[in-house]
Amino acid sequence: MSDVLSVVVDGIWRQGDRNLAVRLVAENGAALPGWQPGAHIDVHLPCGLIRQYSLTGDAARAESYLICVAQEGASRGGSRYIHETLRPGQKLLISPPRNLFTLHEDEPVILLAAGIGITPLYAMLLRLEAAGRPFALHYFVKHRGSAAFLPELTRPFNHGVCVVHCSAEGQSPRNTLAEILPGPDSWRHLYVCGPVGFMAAVRDAGAAKGWPEERIHSEAFQPVAPPVALGEETFTVTLASSGESWPVPAGQSIARVLQDHGVAVPLSCEMGICGACLTPVIDGTVDHRDTVQSEAEKSASAQQIALCCSRSRSARLVIDL
Repeated sequence: MSDVLSVVVDGIWRQGDRNLAVRLVAENGAALPGWQPGAHIDVHLPCGLIRQYSLTGDAARAESYLICVAQEGASRGGSRYIHETLRPGQKLLISPPRNLFTLHEDEPVILLAAGIGITPLYAMLLRLEAAGRPFALHYFVKHRGSAAFLPELTRPFNHGVCVVHCSAEGQSPRNTLAEILPGPDSWRHLYVCGPVGFMAAVRDAGAAKGWPEERIHSEAFQPVAPPVALGEETFTVTLASSGESWPVPAGQSIARVLQDHGVAVPLSCEMGICGACLTPVIDGTVDHRDTVQSEAEKSASAQQIALCCSRSRSARLVIDL
């Protein structure tokens, strides 16, 4: 495992009422590899899971990394472990930083975050402020107490502004995006990070304002979606708890459809490699596309489906949600 770094948890503290900030330092005391805003690391948790977390805070600080992890009510692994078990002084293995969310810091940018999606955008804000580049950050949370880095984000800035929007105060993305999102004439790039449904809403609002697709950048720990397989059909996903049903079209994940309809789906890797979104199947034939389950599990009488990537071979799929 020569491609991993050994680090120590140097500190853990609350950020809002449902987030934990975790500071990591090199076990040998050396400086950690440099990174740029938008980068993330893989964290190898002692419970056997690997989770991806955006680096946040000041990228100029070489002596430590900072991540921030939300407490997920439906967590089946990473979030629960960090909130309930991780302690200062504990050793972890992490990957070197990778960046698929590169900041164009030489041009004016709009930053849009929801929930824990603030982590990479907070790092971008700090870089832009230090570089004297114009920016505007809009941060959507359920209520003010759930915001991470609130004191840091609500201080005065010399080169930009941060506005916190609270759904509990009537400022949900649905009610606010069309109003606060400017056109692309004065702003060159738009960065968005948050739940899948939020990012889709931002892209829709951006398209309505004339933003070219290539100037809208989003953070998601998944590869570019592959072309739709020949013969891939639309099917219906049904929730056993409520009987609600929705079509899942070709090229769209079950998780995305559920989130678009307000259903909470526990997601982490969104590539079928972590098991966070595995959900029991009550009826239907699963087209398994994950790599976290064994072939025996995929062919067992009691099956689970990875909502982020797998599909249904039958016209109707009933899941235990």
